[in-house]
Amino acid sequence: MSKMQSIQGIAFDLDGTLVDSAPGLTAAVDSALYALELPQAGEARVVTWIGNGADVLMERAFNWSRQERAIQRAAQGKPDVDVGDVPQEEQVRMLRKLFNRYYEETVEEGSFLFPDVADTLAALHAKGLPLALVTNKPTPFVAPLLEALGIAQYFTFVVGGDDVVNKKPHPEPLLLVCKKLNIQSHELLFVGDSRNDILAAQAAGSTSVGLTYGYNYGEDITLSKPDFVFESLKDLLPALGLPHSENQETKND
Repeated sequence: MSKMQSIQGIAFDLDGTLVDSAPGLTAAVDSALYALELPQAGEARVVTWIGNGADVLMERAFNWSRQERAIQRAAQGKPDVDVGDVPQEEQVRMLRKLFNRYYEETVEEGSFLFPDVADTLAALHAKGLPLALVTNKPTPFVAPLLEALGIAQYFTFVVGGDDVVNKKPHPEPLLLVCKKLNIQSHELLFVGDSRNDILAAQAAGSTSVGLTYGYNYGEDITLSKPDFVFESLKDLLPALGLPHSENQETKND
């Protein structure tokens, strides 16, 4: 793993990589849809919409829900109806505002660390590698969530979705990390679960790790051709010269 030998900093995606945020996101999305009298989507569908930020999430939710409502009403022999004379663009904006309100209530209680995340971050931090976070999640939700999950202290720099003009898959967030960490782009390792993460790393000229779990739109992460593919976040440790055993409180194998 020669590319790993040049790594001077690591950046992580958040949703689907470090945190299972699907329950909280789904609750907020479905509450927003319900408030506009639109069909609710459910977690299995919402996870396929995660990864491009809240604006795109709500556009996807709105478009699906409108189509679903039309199908349901057609099956009932009824014409589809709209929310008064409100243009669709305004309805999407309304939906996003509702989402923000509901997500404030569900973001912490509906988000959970994936297995081995806390221990892996602690081990990497102890190794002395600067760690950053790059997410398309709206910035106001990021810091409180990291604090609630007990991992905020591991990150030297955090980039939220509102901190850049161009979100992932654009390279801007990763290039900003490189600037803040004072490293070259090829010295950055970016770890994510979706094609947006891999595309961002490739565009920035950074090494990428694709995780096989997460919310990659139902696609196999190998299709995006990351430099490395891991099944668990803890697989980073031996790849960077730190054995699993140094990072585990108990080991029975």
